[in-house]
Amino acid sequence: ESGDQTKEPPNKKAGTVSTGNLKVSTMEDATFILSSDLITQQSIPTSTTPDVMKTKKLADHLRKRVLVTGGAGFVGSHLVDKLMMEGHEVIVMDNFFTGQRKNVEHWKYHPNFSLIVHDVTEPIHLEIDQIYHLACPASPPHYQYNPIKTIKTSTMGTLNMLGLAKRVHGRILLASTSEIYGDPKVHPQHESYWGNVNTIGPRACYDEGKRVAETMMYSYKEQGKVDVRVARIFNTFGPRMHPNDGRVVSNFIIQALQNKDITIYGTGEQSRSFQYVDDLVNGLIKLMDGDYDMPVNLGNPDEYTVKKFAEHIKE
Repeated sequence: ESGDQTKEPPNKKAGTVSTGNLKVSTMEDATFILSSDLITQQSIPTSTTPDVMKTKKLADHLRKRVLVTGGAGFVGSHLVDKLMMEGHEVIVMDNFFTGQRKNVEHWKYHPNFSLIVHDVTEPIHLEIDQIYHLACPASPPHYQYNPIKTIKTSTMGTLNMLGLAKRVHGRILLASTSEIYGDPKVHPQHESYWGNVNTIGPRACYDEGKRVAETMMYSYKEQGKVDVRVARIFNTFGPRMHPNDGRVVSNFIIQALQNKDITIYGTGEQSRSFQYVDDLVNGLIKLMDGDYDMPVNLGNPDEYTVKKFAEHIKE
C-alpha cells in the first residue's frame, strides 16, 4: 500500500465502528484496526509507529495462513510485522533460544496472530499455506555456544518443516545464508558458486548445517514434489538486532556508542555488503510469492570495505 491513508478513495464509503475498546476504520472492501488504540490497550512499547501498524483485512480467498519459525528473532519479527500488516494470519513458532518475546508482543491481542513456544527439532502438526523457516542461531556467539543444537536445528528442524509442507501441500522458504560460500575465492559470489568451505572449523556447525538444509530442500522438491524457495541472506542490520551478536555491524555500533576505538581485524580492506532489514523482508516475501525456485542471494549489491564502514559509523 502507498499514498496518503487518510484520504478517502473515490466511491468508497468510509467510517468508524466500535469493536470492544478498539476503534476500527472501515471501507467497502477493507477494514483497518486503529493500531494507536491497539497499542494503548496493550500498553506495550514498540518502535513501530501506529500509522504503519494498520492491518488490512483481506478476503478469505486472499488471506494466507503463514507459519514463521524463529518468528521472534531479529529478521523473523520484522517479517511477522510485514505479513500481519498485509492482513495475513500469522503463526510464530519460537523456542526463545535467541528470539525475544518482546519482538512480537505488540501483536498478541490481534485475532490474526498466534504464538507457539516450540522447538523446531520436534515435529508439529499445523494447517498452513506457507512456511518461512528462519529458525536457527545465526550469530557466532550463539551458534558456537551450542554447535550441536545449531546443526540439529538446521537438519532436523528443516526435515520437520519439509515434512509439514509436504503433508499440507504448502510452500516453504528456507532462510539460508551467504555463509554457505565459506571463505570465498570469488567476489562477489553468484548463486552458481559452490564455495570454499571448511567442514570442521568453528563456523562449520552453522555453514554446513545450512548447506545440508539446502540439499534437503531440493531433495524434497525432486522426490516429494514440495514447493520450495531458498534465500541466501547476506549481512543485515536494523532495529531488534542483538547488540552483542559478535558480527561486524553490531560490534562497530556498540564500540562507537561507547566512544571506544573501533576494532578492525586484518587490514580492513575486506569487503562486505550491508542491507537494511526491511529490504530483506521485502525480498523474502517476493521470493516466496514468485515462481523462481532456485537459490537466490538476498543482499545489498554495493559492497564496502570494512574500514570504510567503520569510518562511516564513527562519523
